[in-house]
Amino acid sequence: MPTPFVSKRAPVYADVPDEKWNDWRWQLSHRLNAAEEIEKVLPLTESERKALNTSGLFRVDITPYFISLIDPDDPEDPIRKQVIPLAEEMQSFTAMMEDSLAEDRHSPVPGLVHRYPDRVLMLVTTQCASYCRYCTRSRIVGDPGQTFNRQEFEMQIEYLKRTPQVRDVLLSGGDPLVLAPKILEELLSRLREIPHIEIIRIGSRVPVFMPMRITQELCDTLAKYHPFWLNIHVNHSNEISLELEQACDRLTRAGIPLGNQSVLLAGVNDNVHIQRKLVQDLVRIRVRPYYLYQCDLVEGAGHFRTPVAKGIEIMEGLRGHTSGYAVPQYIVDAPGGGGKIPVAPNYLLSMSDHKVVLRNYEGYVTTYEEPIDYLPGDAAKFKGEKRPEPGQSGIHGLLDGEQMFIKPEGFDEIHGRNGIQHRLKDEKKWQPLGIGAGAPSHEAPKDLPPQPPTGEGDAPQSNDEE
Repeated sequence: MPTPFVSKRAPVYADVPDEKWNDWRWQLSHRLNAAEEIEKVLPLTESERKALNTSGLFRVDITPYFISLIDPDDPEDPIRKQVIPLAEEMQSFTAMMEDSLAEDRHSPVPGLVHRYPDRVLMLVTTQCASYCRYCTRSRIVGDPGQTFNRQEFEMQIEYLKRTPQVRDVLLSGGDPLVLAPKILEELLSRLREIPHIEIIRIGSRVPVFMPMRITQELCDTLAKYHPFWLNIHVNHSNEISLELEQACDRLTRAGIPLGNQSVLLAGVNDNVHIQRKLVQDLVRIRVRPYYLYQCDLVEGAGHFRTPVAKGIEIMEGLRGHTSGYAVPQYIVDAPGGGGKIPVAPNYLLSMSDHKVVLRNYEGYVTTYEEPIDYLPGDAAKFKGEKRPEPGQSGIHGLLDGEQMFIKPEGFDEIHGRNGIQHRLKDEKKWQPLGIGAGAPSHEAPKDLPPQPPTGEGDAPQSNDEE
């Protein structure tokens, strides 16, 4: 019988009536942020006290509910490390950046990041219920002065209306679920009015920091805007309480699919057995593990970083060792703005023209014999209209015949060496037949010069290379 999830309340809150404790507005208004407040719940270490008394520190706010999950006698408690700062937070490290994912660079209007062809990230607030010490958006999150205003919200909506390739909108911030209910519903209703938007998603840690916000009323509101998806953020099984289990139950009964995004954090969850228990506990509460992120190169997060090899080790201990639907993708979010790059152990060992060699999680090595009569031209034909991905089809575009090569920026200019436009430079010369602009054709290529007759007088073939 699995161990049931339990409810916890720090002794300092023992006299708080349940009516107040279970009111999310009370939780928000009684958050702890100063050293003297936190020390009423647990003794601080010297490093924690130093950090809390440092000016210019990234915002600290912890709900009474969430701080109650911390073991006050364990300075290495995994929840404690996520929300109570350490002096190491002030240390810089190589490659540290304010906006390591270049989100603000890739925002056509303030707060809207359009990095992928068919979906956007819509930042709608800079406020959270509590603040993670490794926050990717610490450059704006927690700062009321950075909050997005009505004019910027209208700019976001107008961009979406005039960009029909967008079918999926992810609301984030900050945390959308700390918004006033009327504002949240206006956001959702305005998005649903746009015909080409198919999916609305929210990324939120509110169910984890403050599960009492997930009322039946909120679930009914969210259910009005289906198809609607929600990703929560749990990093350690200690965060899964009876209250979180009940909140997820309300959400799933409202028809909302739930996923989980974790961050790989040194000293918190950088252990395969911790990760295995986490994903197994998540599926118990009907939350599917979605991503395990490598910690970003963001200011203040240096002490949380692990080698990427640690993530590979963890994935090696998940795939095959537990249910497939409990295994997240391990992701490095590319520094500089390249987006999410999945990283995994290598299961393909070798290949030939007719077979591949594979291994499983146990080290069992096998071969798969390839069909020798498969004809790519006989593959199933897509009869719909392909969604446009202007300039972003990438490797898929090469495989799909949109183009034959991808060049680094400035490639032709560099190799042109500032030379002149002369008679030998003809764009037709390097246009591959049947690919990209050289549209598929079953006819003989046209506009080719007459071929000289064969014979002894033919000029020899040149083998010159530059």
